[in-house]
Amino acid sequence: MKEIVYMDAAASFLKPQSVIDAETDFLLNRYANAGRGVCCRATAVDDMIHAVRVQLADFINADVSQVVFTSGATDGLNRIVNIIINQPQYNNLSTFAVSDLEHHSARLPWQELLKAGKIREMLKCELDENFDIKIDSIPNTDVLVITAMSNVIGRPQDVKKIIAAARKKNPDVITIVDASQYVVHEQIDVKSWDCDFMVFSGHKIGADTGVGVLYIRDAEKYMPDKFGGGMVLKVSDTDLVLNNAPEKFEAGTLPLTQICGFGIAIQELKKNRPDLNLVKYMYDELNKIPKIKILTSRDAALLSFVVDGMHVLDFGTLAGANGICLRVGNMCASWIHKLLGIDGSIRVSVGPWNSMLDAEQFISVVKNIVK
Repeated sequence: MKEIVYMDAAASFLKPQSVIDAETDFLLNRYANAGRGVCCRATAVDDMIHAVRVQLADFINADVSQVVFTSGATDGLNRIVNIIINQPQYNNLSTFAVSDLEHHSARLPWQELLKAGKIREMLKCELDENFDIKIDSIPNTDVLVITAMSNVIGRPQDVKKIIAAARKKNPDVITIVDASQYVVHEQIDVKSWDCDFMVFSGHKIGADTGVGVLYIRDAEKYMPDKFGGGMVLKVSDTDLVLNNAPEKFEAGTLPLTQICGFGIAIQELKKNRPDLNLVKYMYDELNKIPKIKILTSRDAALLSFVVDGMHVLDFGTLAGANGICLRVGNMCASWIHKLLGIDGSIRVSVGPWNSMLDAEQFISVVKNIVK
Protein backbone atom coordinates (compact mmCIF):
# COMPACT_ATOMS: atom_id res chain seq x y z
CA MET A 1 0.00 0.00 0.00
CA LYS A 2 1.29 3.43 -0.92
CA GLU A 3 2.11 5.87 1.86
CA ILE A 4 -0.73 8.37 2.10
CA VAL A 5 -0.08 12.10 1.83
CA TYR A 6 -3.06 13.90 3.32
CA MET A 7 -3.53 17.31 1.69
CA ASP A 8 -7.19 17.93 2.42
CA ALA A 9 -6.90 20.03 5.56
CA ALA A 10 -9.44 22.56 4.29
CA ALA A 11 -12.08 19.82 4.32
CA SER A 12 -11.08 18.47 7.73
CA PHE A 13 -7.95 18.75 9.85
CA LEU A 14 -6.20 15.61 11.02
CA LYS A 15 -6.48 15.20 14.78
CA PRO A 16 -3.36 15.83 16.89
CA GLN A 17 -2.46 12.95 19.18
CA SER A 18 -3.14 15.18 22.17
CA VAL A 19 -6.78 15.60 21.06
CA ILE A 20 -7.17 11.84 20.61
CA ASP A 21 -5.58 11.19 24.02
CA ALA A 22 -7.77 13.78 25.77
CA GLU A 23 -10.97 12.36 24.29
CA THR A 24 -9.93 8.78 25.03
CA ASP A 25 -9.13 9.64 28.64
CA PHE A 26 -12.44 11.47 28.98
CA LEU A 27 -14.41 8.49 27.68
CA LEU A 28 -12.51 5.95 29.75
CA ASN A 29 -12.03 7.78 33.01
CA ARG A 30 -13.98 11.04 33.28
CA TYR A 31 -17.23 10.65 31.36
CA ALA A 32 -20.52 11.83 32.85
CA ASN A 33 -23.40 13.96 31.61
CA ALA A 34 -23.26 17.72 32.08
CA GLY A 35 -25.75 19.76 34.07
CA ARG A 36 -27.42 16.58 35.25
CA GLY A 37 -25.79 15.67 38.55
CA VAL A 38 -23.87 16.69 41.64
CA CYS A 39 -21.37 13.84 41.84
CA CYS A 40 -17.69 14.63 41.38
CA ARG A 41 -17.60 13.40 37.78
CA ALA A 42 -20.66 15.37 36.72
CA THR A 43 -19.36 18.59 38.27
CA ALA A 44 -15.94 17.98 36.67
CA VAL A 45 -17.63 17.77 33.26
CA ASP A 46 -19.45 21.04 33.95
CA ASP A 47 -16.10 22.61 34.84
CA MET A 48 -14.55 21.22 31.63
CA ILE A 49 -17.28 22.72 29.46
CA HIS A 50 -16.88 26.10 31.13
CA ALA A 51 -13.09 25.99 30.75
CA VAL A 52 -13.33 25.25 27.01
CA ARG A 53 -15.93 27.98 26.61
CA VAL A 54 -13.54 30.43 28.29
CA GLN A 55 -10.79 29.28 25.88
CA LEU A 56 -13.05 29.85 22.89
CA ALA A 57 -14.14 33.25 24.13
CA ASP A 58 -10.49 34.29 24.43
CA PHE A 59 -9.71 32.72 21.04
CA ILE A 60 -12.26 34.89 19.21
CA ASN A 61 -12.20 37.90 21.60
CA ALA A 62 -15.74 37.40 22.86
CA ASP A 63 -17.46 37.24 26.24
CA VAL A 64 -18.17 33.78 27.65
CA SER A 65 -21.93 34.39 27.53
CA GLN A 66 -21.70 34.90 23.76
CA VAL A 67 -20.18 31.48 22.96
CA VAL A 68 -22.70 28.75 22.10
CA PHE A 69 -21.71 25.17 21.30
CA THR A 70 -23.26 23.70 18.14
CA SER A 71 -22.74 20.56 16.08
CA GLY A 72 -20.78 22.56 13.48
CA ALA A 73 -20.82 25.58 11.18
CA THR A 74 -23.73 24.28 9.08
CA ASP A 75 -25.79 23.81 12.23
CA GLY A 76 -24.84 27.29 13.41
CA LEU A 77 -25.66 29.00 10.11
CA ASN A 78 -29.07 27.35 9.94
CA ARG A 79 -29.78 28.15 13.58
CA ILE A 80 -28.98 31.82 13.02
CA VAL A 81 -31.73 32.01 10.40
CA ASN A 82 -34.22 30.37 12.76
CA ILE A 83 -33.20 32.59 15.67
CA ILE A 84 -33.63 35.74 13.60
CA ILE A 85 -36.92 34.94 11.89
CA ASN A 86 -38.52 33.93 15.21
CA GLN A 87 -37.93 37.38 16.72
CA PRO A 88 -40.98 39.69 16.49
CA GLN A 89 -38.73 42.72 15.91
CA TYR A 90 -37.54 41.16 12.64
CA ASN A 91 -40.92 40.41 11.10
CA ASN A 92 -40.33 42.99 8.39
CA LEU A 93 -36.94 41.87 7.07
CA SER A 94 -37.02 42.30 3.32
CA THR A 95 -33.48 41.78 1.95
CA PHE A 96 -30.35 39.74 2.50
CA ALA A 97 -26.99 40.22 0.79
CA VAL A 98 -24.38 37.61 -0.15
CA SER A 99 -21.45 37.24 -2.52
CA ASP A 100 -20.44 34.40 -4.80
CA LEU A 101 -17.84 33.27 -2.24
CA GLU A 102 -20.45 31.66 -0.01
CA HIS A 103 -20.52 28.03 1.02
CA HIS A 104 -23.91 26.37 0.49
CA SER A 105 -24.64 26.36 4.23
CA ALA A 106 -24.19 30.14 4.48
CA ARG A 107 -26.46 31.05 1.58
CA LEU A 108 -29.01 28.28 1.04
CA PRO A 109 -31.00 28.86 4.26
CA TRP A 110 -31.62 32.45 3.16
CA GLN A 111 -32.47 31.43 -0.39
CA GLU A 112 -35.05 29.03 1.03
CA LEU A 113 -36.62 31.91 2.98
CA LEU A 114 -36.74 33.82 -0.29
CA LYS A 115 -38.49 30.93 -2.05
CA ALA A 116 -40.98 30.67 0.82
CA GLY A 117 -41.82 34.37 0.55
CA LYS A 118 -40.51 35.17 4.03
CA ILE A 119 -37.95 37.59 2.65
CA ARG A 120 -38.36 39.71 -0.45
CA GLU A 121 -35.03 39.97 -2.28
CA MET A 122 -31.47 38.65 -2.47
CA LEU A 123 -28.82 41.32 -3.10
CA LYS A 124 -25.27 40.67 -4.30
CA CYS A 125 -21.90 41.99 -3.15
CA GLU A 126 -19.62 42.24 -6.16
CA LEU A 127 -16.15 40.68 -6.32
CA ASP A 128 -13.07 42.33 -7.79
CA GLU A 129 -10.48 40.74 -10.09
CA ASN A 130 -8.88 38.99 -7.08
CA PHE A 131 -12.24 37.61 -5.96
CA ASP A 132 -12.30 39.90 -2.94
CA ILE A 133 -15.56 41.53 -1.93
CA LYS A 134 -15.68 45.11 -3.20
CA ILE A 135 -16.14 47.35 -0.20
CA ASP A 136 -17.98 49.94 -2.27
CA SER A 137 -20.38 47.29 -3.60
CA ILE A 138 -21.97 46.47 -0.24
CA PRO A 139 -25.70 47.11 -0.67
CA ASN A 140 -28.16 48.63 1.75
CA THR A 141 -29.58 45.44 3.23
CA ASP A 142 -31.31 44.02 6.29
CA VAL A 143 -28.98 41.00 6.54
CA LEU A 144 -25.41 40.57 5.31
CA VAL A 145 -23.82 37.12 5.08
CA ILE A 146 -20.02 37.07 4.71
CA THR A 147 -17.61 34.23 4.07
CA ALA A 148 -14.40 35.36 5.74
CA MET A 149 -12.33 33.07 3.49
CA SER A 150 -13.57 31.13 0.49
CA ASN A 151 -12.86 27.41 0.57
CA VAL A 152 -12.03 27.64 -3.17
CA ILE A 153 -10.12 30.93 -3.44
CA GLY A 154 -8.43 30.90 -0.01
CA ARG A 155 -8.07 34.66 0.44
CA PRO A 156 -8.96 36.34 3.76
CA GLN A 157 -11.62 39.00 3.38
CA ASP A 158 -11.43 42.33 5.20
CA VAL A 159 -14.40 41.53 7.40
CA LYS A 160 -14.07 44.65 9.53
CA LYS A 161 -14.22 47.00 6.54
CA ILE A 162 -17.03 45.06 4.88
CA ILE A 163 -19.20 45.21 8.00
CA ALA A 164 -18.39 48.88 8.54
CA ALA A 165 -19.49 49.61 4.97
CA ALA A 166 -22.73 47.69 5.53
CA ARG A 167 -23.45 49.57 8.76
CA LYS A 168 -22.83 52.87 7.01
CA LYS A 169 -25.67 51.98 4.63
CA ASN A 170 -27.89 50.52 7.36
CA PRO A 171 -26.88 50.88 11.04
CA ASP A 172 -29.30 48.07 11.97
CA VAL A 173 -28.01 45.51 9.48
CA ILE A 174 -27.64 41.98 10.89
CA THR A 175 -24.16 40.68 10.04
CA ILE A 176 -23.26 36.99 9.86
CA VAL A 177 -19.72 35.69 9.34
CA ASP A 178 -18.77 32.17 8.26
CA ALA A 179 -15.19 31.80 9.52
CA SER A 180 -14.79 28.07 8.89
CA GLN A 181 -11.76 28.43 6.59
CA TYR A 182 -10.48 31.69 8.04
CA VAL A 183 -10.04 30.35 11.59
CA VAL A 184 -7.13 28.08 10.65
CA HIS A 185 -4.97 30.82 9.21
CA GLU A 186 -6.04 34.18 10.65
CA GLN A 187 -6.96 35.61 14.05
CA ILE A 188 -10.69 36.04 14.63
CA ASP A 189 -11.71 39.17 16.53
CA VAL A 190 -15.48 39.42 16.71
CA LYS A 191 -15.39 42.68 18.67
CA SER A 192 -13.16 44.38 16.12
CA TRP A 193 -15.25 42.95 13.28
CA ASP A 194 -18.44 44.28 14.91
CA CYS A 195 -20.39 41.25 13.69
CA ASP A 196 -23.67 40.04 15.15
CA PHE A 197 -23.09 36.33 14.53
CA MET A 198 -20.06 34.16 13.67
CA VAL A 199 -19.59 30.43 13.20
CA PHE A 200 -16.90 27.84 12.62
CA SER A 201 -16.55 24.07 12.99
CA GLY A 202 -14.18 22.38 15.40
CA HIS A 203 -13.02 19.78 12.89
CA LYS A 204 -11.51 22.57 10.76
CA ILE A 205 -8.85 23.16 13.44
CA GLY A 206 -8.15 19.61 14.60
CA ALA A 207 -11.03 19.04 17.02
CA ASP A 208 -13.50 16.24 16.45
CA THR A 209 -16.47 16.31 14.11
CA GLY A 210 -19.84 17.13 15.65
CA VAL A 211 -18.86 20.30 17.50
CA GLY A 212 -18.74 23.94 16.49
CA VAL A 213 -19.12 27.47 17.77
CA LEU A 214 -21.89 29.99 17.32
CA TYR A 215 -21.04 33.51 18.50
CA ILE A 216 -24.05 35.70 19.27
CA ARG A 217 -23.21 39.30 20.15
CA ASP A 218 -26.50 40.28 21.81
CA ALA A 219 -27.37 36.81 23.03
CA GLU A 220 -29.78 37.86 25.76
CA LYS A 221 -32.11 39.72 23.41
CA TYR A 222 -32.88 36.63 21.31
CA MET A 223 -35.27 33.79 21.99
CA PRO A 224 -33.76 30.33 21.44
CA ASP A 225 -34.60 28.24 18.39
CA LYS A 226 -34.61 24.93 20.26
CA PHE A 227 -36.28 23.83 23.49
CA GLY A 228 -35.54 20.99 25.86
CA GLY A 229 -33.50 20.05 28.87
CA GLY A 230 -30.79 22.23 30.31
CA MET A 231 -31.98 25.58 28.98
CA VAL A 232 -34.92 26.08 31.34
CA LEU A 233 -34.72 27.78 34.72
CA LYS A 234 -38.40 27.31 35.62
CA VAL A 235 -41.37 25.92 33.73
CA SER A 236 -45.07 25.29 34.29
CA ASP A 237 -48.07 24.48 32.12
CA THR A 238 -48.32 28.12 31.08
CA ASP A 239 -45.02 29.76 31.88
CA LEU A 240 -41.37 29.42 30.87
CA VAL A 241 -38.34 31.10 32.39
CA LEU A 242 -35.13 30.52 30.41
CA ASN A 243 -31.59 30.26 31.66
CA ASN A 244 -29.26 33.08 30.68
CA ALA A 245 -27.14 32.83 27.55
CA PRO A 246 -25.35 30.78 26.43
CA GLU A 247 -27.15 27.91 28.18
CA LYS A 248 -30.56 28.96 26.85
CA PHE A 249 -29.31 28.11 23.34
CA GLU A 250 -27.99 24.68 24.34
CA ALA A 251 -31.03 22.46 24.76
CA GLY A 252 -30.26 18.79 25.34
CA THR A 253 -26.99 17.00 25.91
CA LEU A 254 -23.96 18.71 24.44
CA PRO A 255 -21.29 16.83 22.41
CA LEU A 256 -19.21 16.39 25.55
CA THR A 257 -16.36 14.28 24.18
CA GLN A 258 -15.89 16.62 21.24
CA ILE A 259 -15.91 19.67 23.51
CA CYS A 260 -13.19 18.07 25.60
CA GLY A 261 -11.00 17.77 22.49
CA PHE A 262 -11.93 21.24 21.24
CA GLY A 263 -9.93 23.00 23.93
CA ILE A 264 -6.85 20.89 23.20
CA ALA A 265 -7.19 21.58 19.47
CA ILE A 266 -7.13 25.33 20.12
CA GLN A 267 -3.94 24.97 22.12
CA GLU A 268 -2.33 22.92 19.36
CA LEU A 269 -3.35 25.35 16.61
CA LYS A 270 -1.86 28.27 18.49
CA LYS A 271 1.47 26.41 18.65
CA ASN A 272 1.49 24.93 15.17
CA ARG A 273 -0.36 26.44 12.20
CA PRO A 274 0.01 25.15 8.62
CA ASP A 275 3.16 26.15 6.73
CA LEU A 276 1.84 28.11 3.75
CA ASN A 277 5.31 28.15 2.18
CA LEU A 278 4.39 24.65 1.01
CA VAL A 279 1.44 26.12 -0.88
CA LYS A 280 3.72 28.70 -2.50
CA TYR A 281 6.15 25.97 -3.56
CA MET A 282 3.40 23.87 -5.11
CA TYR A 283 1.95 26.97 -6.81
CA ASP A 284 5.32 27.74 -8.41
CA GLU A 285 5.80 24.16 -9.60
CA LEU A 286 2.27 23.80 -11.00
CA ASN A 287 2.66 27.14 -12.74
CA LYS A 288 5.36 25.54 -14.88
CA ILE A 289 2.95 22.91 -16.28
CA PRO A 290 1.13 24.24 -19.39
CA LYS A 291 -1.95 22.01 -18.99
CA ILE A 292 -2.70 23.34 -15.51
CA LYS A 293 -4.72 26.47 -14.85
CA ILE A 294 -4.31 27.76 -11.31
CA LEU A 295 -7.38 29.49 -9.86
CA THR A 296 -5.84 30.90 -6.68
CA SER A 297 -3.20 33.52 -5.97
CA ARG A 298 0.29 32.57 -4.83
CA ASP A 299 -0.33 33.95 -1.33
CA ALA A 300 -3.62 32.10 -0.83
CA ALA A 301 -4.11 29.72 2.08
CA LEU A 302 -4.84 26.85 -0.33
CA LEU A 303 -4.26 25.89 -3.95
CA SER A 304 -7.10 25.36 -6.43
CA PHE A 305 -6.61 24.44 -10.07
CA VAL A 306 -7.98 22.57 -13.08
CA VAL A 307 -6.26 20.47 -15.73
CA ASP A 308 -6.97 21.18 -19.37
CA GLY A 309 -8.89 18.31 -20.95
CA MET A 310 -9.30 16.32 -17.73
CA HIS A 311 -12.36 16.01 -15.49
CA VAL A 312 -11.61 16.87 -11.88
CA LEU A 313 -13.03 13.53 -10.67
CA ASP A 314 -10.66 11.65 -12.98
CA PHE A 315 -7.76 13.64 -11.62
CA GLY A 316 -8.84 13.00 -8.04
CA THR A 317 -9.13 9.27 -8.68
CA LEU A 318 -5.66 9.08 -10.19
CA ALA A 319 -4.15 11.20 -7.42
CA GLY A 320 -5.79 8.98 -4.80
CA ALA A 321 -4.46 5.87 -6.49
CA ASN A 322 -1.00 7.38 -6.10
CA GLY A 323 -1.43 8.10 -2.40
CA ILE A 324 -2.45 11.78 -2.54
CA CYS A 325 -5.57 12.75 -0.59
CA LEU A 326 -7.01 15.99 -1.94
CA ARG A 327 -10.43 17.45 -2.74
CA VAL A 328 -12.20 17.60 -6.11
CA GLY A 329 -15.64 18.88 -7.06
CA ASN A 330 -17.49 22.11 -6.40
CA MET A 331 -16.56 22.23 -2.67
CA CYS A 332 -20.20 23.02 -1.77
CA ALA A 333 -19.46 26.43 -3.30
CA SER A 334 -21.39 26.34 -6.56
CA TRP A 335 -21.55 30.08 -7.16
CA ILE A 336 -17.81 30.80 -7.29
CA HIS A 337 -17.36 27.91 -9.73
CA LYS A 338 -20.14 29.28 -11.90
CA LEU A 339 -18.40 32.66 -11.84
CA LEU A 340 -15.16 30.94 -12.89
CA GLY A 341 -17.01 29.20 -15.73
CA ILE A 342 -16.26 25.67 -14.50
CA ASP A 343 -18.23 22.86 -12.84
CA GLY A 344 -15.59 22.00 -10.28
CA SER A 345 -11.96 22.30 -9.26
CA ILE A 346 -9.07 20.45 -7.65
CA ARG A 347 -8.03 21.70 -4.22
CA VAL A 348 -4.87 21.07 -2.24
CA SER A 349 -4.61 22.28 1.35
CA VAL A 350 -1.97 21.61 3.96
CA GLY A 351 -1.87 21.11 7.70
CA PRO A 352 0.91 21.26 10.30
CA TRP A 353 1.68 17.58 9.60
CA ASN A 354 2.69 18.24 5.99
CA SER A 355 6.33 18.62 4.97
CA MET A 356 8.29 19.68 1.92
CA LEU A 357 8.68 15.99 1.08
CA ASP A 358 4.88 15.77 0.87
CA ALA A 359 4.75 18.79 -1.42
CA GLU A 360 7.45 17.31 -3.66
CA GLN A 361 5.63 13.98 -3.81
CA PHE A 362 2.44 15.79 -4.78
CA ILE A 363 4.20 17.60 -7.63
CA SER A 364 5.74 14.35 -8.85
CA VAL A 365 2.32 12.67 -8.92
CA VAL A 366 0.75 15.61 -10.76
CA LYS A 367 3.46 15.55 -13.42
CA ASN A 368 2.90 11.84 -13.99
CA ILE A 369 -0.88 12.33 -14.28
CA VAL A 370 -0.85 15.21 -16.75
CA LYS A 371 2.15 14.25 -18.91
